[in-house]
Amino acid sequence: MFDLRPVGYVIGLLVAVLGGTMLIPMGVDLAYGSADWAVFLESAVITIMVGGSMAIASANGLGQGLTIQQTFLLTTGVWVALPLFAALPFVLGDTDLRVVDAIFEAMSGLTTTGSTILSGLDDLPKGVLLWRSMLQWFGGVGIIVVAMVFMPELRVGGMQIFRTEAFETMGKILPRAAQIASRISAIYVTLTLLCIAMYLAVGLPGFHAVNHALTTMSTGGFSTHDASFGMYQGAPEYVASVFMILASLPFVRFVQLTAGTARPLLRDSQVHAFLLTMVSLVVIIALYRIFANDDHLVHSFREALFNVTSIMTGTGFASVDYQLWGGFPVVLFFFLGLIGGCAGSTCCSVKIFRYQILFESIRSQIARIHTPHSVRQPRFNGRPVGEDALSSVMAFFVMFVVTLGVLSVMLGLTGLDFVTSVSGAATAVANIGPGLGDIIGPSGNFAALNDTAKWILSAAMLIGRLELLAVFVLFTPGFWRG
Repeated sequence: MFDLRPVGYVIGLLVAVLGGTMLIPMGVDLAYGSADWAVFLESAVITIMVGGSMAIASANGLGQGLTIQQTFLLTTGVWVALPLFAALPFVLGDTDLRVVDAIFEAMSGLTTTGSTILSGLDDLPKGVLLWRSMLQWFGGVGIIVVAMVFMPELRVGGMQIFRTEAFETMGKILPRAAQIASRISAIYVTLTLLCIAMYLAVGLPGFHAVNHALTTMSTGGFSTHDASFGMYQGAPEYVASVFMILASLPFVRFVQLTAGTARPLLRDSQVHAFLLTMVSLVVIIALYRIFANDDHLVHSFREALFNVTSIMTGTGFASVDYQLWGGFPVVLFFFLGLIGGCAGSTCCSVKIFRYQILFESIRSQIARIHTPHSVRQPRFNGRPVGEDALSSVMAFFVMFVVTLGVLSVMLGLTGLDFVTSVSGAATAVANIGPGLGDIIGPSGNFAALNDTAKWILSAAMLIGRLELLAVFVLFTPGFWRG
């Protein structure tokens, strides 16, 4: 059996840090005169004590580098442990959520899914609203680090093609994680502050500007209003769209940009594909709104830009109930959410680079049919894609479809209707946010679902956020024997 102490140390340390951040919403509640501040203090004490004790007990196991098994376990363990403690303020506070609801809300926050149990957001204590937004912000930067440090080493879903963006070797994965996290966090904080400033400039009140900036940069989608972004139609939608797009680009390119070289960003093929896909879909939806819904140009473009960007990036903000636009946009938005942004961003879902590799593979197969003796290898960003990466991408697509189907059937067995089951499974495993239908659509939430469905969706959010195979491998006997 392999040594669990390095895993326990990192998880304990992160849990303790999470507890420390609970003092921020505590201070906000004190400033606004809410008695809920005591809940955050109590939650912080419990979380810091448990996490600190775990880290101290495991500290003597840090001498060795992480093995592959330890890295897999750490990656999943962090996203299991943090939501459990992040749920404490929801259970103990004014929201008075049951355990299943609190864990669902916390998991949705840290995985940046954006699906919510809560209603009456406008009347909730400010600390609770800020805590939800903070969870998404933490989850956003956390998944960037996981994508750039752990996934390439674990060879999950084709992420190994980004190993050239790494800095050192597997044995030094923890120091490298700290190094990458510090560089990326500086960019992340800067863009968040800029987003806050822009929201303030277009009229959002201070508290709401901060919250929406946190959930915009994390492409999370939690709002401080039941109406989501419907409260801020107009110029704020353009601001949100710009920063959702920025958050969907590879953050390592921003690090390179600050180092004085813009060429990697300008030449990144996944950036080109992402922006081209988004522009094309915005134009299609805008034209549909003009001709099918008799909308005018400016209004149709703004609604198309905001909602297409929100769904494709997995943010999940909604400025209108787009289900009222007709059948075509609803079907398009369902598949739009399964695209995602660039690797190494805060985005979720399949990711645009996998579609590029898939289409390149199809082109290669077609070419071989025409000329059987030709040698054509799929390429990405000008470099050949190895068989290892290619098979990983294909395995990811298969597992994604199979997982989506199994989850849909499981949700159907709990009594949910077809639309709710399929869209609920898709929105959870792709970490999008709202589903389709009257219950979990953009004008509803997930509170009405039965407890079994909520547990299933909570697990699906975790599985989807960690690229499926990073979680599934833990359930194979060979993993524990290795």
